[in-house]
Amino acid sequence: MWMRALVGLCVLLTALLAGCSGSAPPPKPAPTTSSAAEAPLANAPKCRTPQLAARLGDHTDLGSGQGALPLIYTNTSKDPCLLRGAPVADLHGPADPEGAVYSLLHDIHMGRGVVLQPGQSASARLVILSGPAASTASAASTMAIDGQNWVPTELVTTPPGETADIIVPWPQGLSVTRQVGTASPGSWIESFTAAS
Repeated sequence: MWMRALVGLCVLLTALLAGCSGSAPPPKPAPTTSSAAEAPLANAPKCRTPQLAARLGDHTDLGSGQGALPLIYTNTSKDPCLLRGAPVADLHGPADPEGAVYSLLHDIHMGRGVVLQPGQSASARLVILSGPAASTASAASTMAIDGQNWVPTELVTTPPGETADIIVPWPQGLSVTRQVGTASPGSWIESFTAAS
């Protein structure tokens, strides 16, 4: 009797040990997640100028004579595309001793990029150093000599890696201090991030 019980116990132990052996299938790895912008980065083609519309958002005072405006690009096409890096930003305006165009310094950091689905937007922060706004044309011509009160008429911007431009009207009366040849100017354009 006890022999039969011992055999039964051995059979039970053998079955339990077989279940704990290395022959059991390994556990499945936990699923990973990624954001919508991350997933198609490798496959999305870069945004081309004809796919995009551009505009400037509201001016924000940063203090110490600096302000910021978002330069907003919107995908107007039917296909997703990738914006990565900083756009070209050239301010065009009245004649000045340094010329009628002031090219802003570019952010050298490319960033991760933003995939724009049709109708979606991304923005690049445009930081400017401003002098007091001119009230008359004569005041503007006097102040333009030292670059303190130059008021652009438009922003000419080029998407990263493109050659065709988009022209954006400049906010009326918003002056820019031109700092030609300065190593660390107070005006620049940053890389694109997702528009809030």
